[in-house]
Amino acid sequence: MVQSLGLLKETPSQTAGPYVHIGCVPNFSGIEGVYPEDLGRGMVNARTRGERITVTGRVIDGTGTPLRDVLVEIWQADAMGLYNSPMETRGQADPEFTGWGRCPGDMTSGEFRFETIKPGAVPYPDGRIQAPHITFWIVARGINIGLHTRMYFPDEEAANAADPLLSRIEHKIRVPTLIAKSSGGGAYVFDIHLQGDNETIFLDI
Repeated sequence: MVQSLGLLKETPSQTAGPYVHIGCVPNFSGIEGVYPEDLGRGMVNARTRGERITVTGRVIDGTGTPLRDVLVEIWQADAMGLYNSPMETRGQADPEFTGWGRCPGDMTSGEFRFETIKPGAVPYPDGRIQAPHITFWIVARGINIGLHTRMYFPDEEAANAADPLLSRIEHKIRVPTLIAKSSGGGAYVFDIHLQGDNETIFLDI
């Protein structure tokens, strides 16, 4: 007799659902005691070197509606352009800077917020210098594969113009989707559009 495979059915994989929040930001989800605070919440401390900045934004769908269950992670170099990674061979990154952050969107407004430092320039694989930037990873209900993009700085016009990645974008009219807006005082706004006329450029990395 053939054994029934009813107990081995494939689990849902087409959506992140609520699981990504439960697993990645349990305190935010109301599950306390797993970690003193959710991993990735604090990137800097009083000893971190560099210019302090704040990055806020929302992930907006094709109807213009901010996603409220989004989870955003960022990776970046320190103020000297060095990564806090075992693969960093150019020097010692700032030990007081994590280089990585994670933030759930606000469940009412959808806004994410990172307190970090402005990154230094880093080399492209071929040795050319890239403009200062922050790498973003986005996941939410309905996004079955995390989306990658970058945020560049509006006050780095010359560096942005020479950036190897930005230079590869064929439709230059879309380059501004990767450049944050400055609110002054070290505050930047970077809204990520999933669809529509202002769709953000996403990277296959």
